[in-house]
Amino acid sequence: MFAPSKIRNIAIIAHIDHGKTTLLDAMLKQSNVFRSNEAVPERVMDSYDQERERGITIFAKHTGIRYGDYKVNIIDTPGHSDFSGEVERVLGMVNSVLLLVDAQEGPMPQTRFVLSKALKMGLKPIVVINKIDRPHADPHRVLNETFDLFAELGANDEQLDFRHCYASGLAGFAMQNLEDPRETMDPLFDLIVEAVPAPEGDVNAPFLMQVRTITYNDYLGRQATGRVLQGAVKKGQQVICADNEGKRERFTITRVEGYEALKKVEFEVGAAGDIVSLSGIPEVMLGDTLSDPDHVQVLPAITLDEPSVSANFMINSSPFVGRDGKSVTYNKIKERLFKEKRSNISLHITEYPGEQEAITVSGRGELHLAVLIEAMRREGYELSVSKPQVIIKEINGEKHEPIESLHVEVPEEYSGVVIEELARRKGEMLSLNTNEHGVTSLEYRIPTRGLMGYRNEFLTVTRGLGVMTSIFDSFQPWRGEIPHRKKGVLISMCDGRVTDYALDGLQSRGTLFVKAGDQVYEGMVVGENSRDNDLAVNVTRAKQLTNFRASGKDENVLLAPPRVFTLEQGIDYIEDDELVEVTPTSIRIRKAILKEQDRKRSRPKES
Repeated sequence: MFAPSKIRNIAIIAHIDHGKTTLLDAMLKQSNVFRSNEAVPERVMDSYDQERERGITIFAKHTGIRYGDYKVNIIDTPGHSDFSGEVERVLGMVNSVLLLVDAQEGPMPQTRFVLSKALKMGLKPIVVINKIDRPHADPHRVLNETFDLFAELGANDEQLDFRHCYASGLAGFAMQNLEDPRETMDPLFDLIVEAVPAPEGDVNAPFLMQVRTITYNDYLGRQATGRVLQGAVKKGQQVICADNEGKRERFTITRVEGYEALKKVEFEVGAAGDIVSLSGIPEVMLGDTLSDPDHVQVLPAITLDEPSVSANFMINSSPFVGRDGKSVTYNKIKERLFKEKRSNISLHITEYPGEQEAITVSGRGELHLAVLIEAMRREGYELSVSKPQVIIKEINGEKHEPIESLHVEVPEEYSGVVIEELARRKGEMLSLNTNEHGVTSLEYRIPTRGLMGYRNEFLTVTRGLGVMTSIFDSFQPWRGEIPHRKKGVLISMCDGRVTDYALDGLQSRGTLFVKAGDQVYEGMVVGENSRDNDLAVNVTRAKQLTNFRASGKDENVLLAPPRVFTLEQGIDYIEDDELVEVTPTSIRIRKAILKEQDRKRSRPKES
């Protein structure tokens, strides 16, 4: 057991792709937590399969590293704004944050968001200028921009006097000054030990802890993770679990675990300052307070920013229902969503009285919802998902909508078409900059509605060279109508198997989403029309066979490859009268049936 004075608790925060997980890889490897012959994958903390596939961090992860006679508990947090709820709740467990900033790109929108949360909580960040070995790195400019951002966000004098260092997570070195040798991560560890305050809390006081993360173990059940604020806890000890609604229950702790490198290990005692996972409290929820039975306390609830986007999760009512999935009923879908709600408090779930077909899920963004849907389809669920809608608020009798802070980087030759389209989508330009490398940086405030359906088009018009990132800014007055998708769709008029012959005749009509041999049904979207109207087509038509030989050889059919949607692209693409059909093996788009089109819901307050 480490004394509180020998413990350092930190979280790593940064914009997406600024190198948090890679830096943590280097820190783990150099702290000798792996065997010499152990195979260690890249981004070792990204253990969830979707994290590895998408190349982003989705869930906050814990690790513990011994450095000399100190224990450094580190939390790796997501960099994407849609998962900011993960960041907000773990900041209460730490005493400082490592703010990573790319030595070339500088502070980005997500940097602003997570930094403002840390500053409001009174934390004093340590700034790490990462990727210092990149060809166009400009650490002096980036350090000045970071200081300006601190000042802009209202940092106090102590926070403005932040410590900083330079690093390359990929190359595995850190240094206090640019002239220092580039050898190991020790300068960063030394800085953490010097600059991060030790956790407060009296080991001899009554036990107190607030639950910040929920995990599940097949053998131990639900586990409550948090920092021990005072006192100590051990196996067999009784605690009171209390929530803010007045519920009190007594439980016996069956196991106390902490983090050593990538593993959970059993602790005899979890004392003040330790980050521990406790088993034995089956119905524990995020934000609950665990305390000594003779000294019951209830800490303030964890408050998170509200969701900005919602979508209807419906039963799959297509003719292909049940072909792939094993869980297709409303009750199964509802049960799975409420299970998710237990550990993901930034999701809101809304049921409708008497409704047995749809349930509304609200989250931070389209990616937030897409990760949940992808997890469900991998677990064998089938469902249909409507087009995400922004959540509207009425403030002082006026309609307000969510506005995003948008950062765009594009090659200069594509900037004109991007500026024109963002203006059409009610975007308000704040700044425009073109650097010596011919890259134009744009800053906008734009309605969340304006970004829906634009990401695919943006990648097309910039030939895949553009970078676009956004984060929720505020609710502002409604900005009026925004144009929808410019083109209509091709809709199958019959059931059957797609033929080469039919596709060959339809290629000139637009872009196809299906290939020969695919099964289709009436009402399924099979392509994008080249015009702005929807068009019913027959993709199952076969060539008529006769007894007469053709006067010439049959032409070879040359078909362009179909456009295949990922889940996010499908959700991004559809309009209000369309649904994405999600099964374990397929992503399809179809027209909503009449009763779904005509369903008018008064949206009650989310539960």
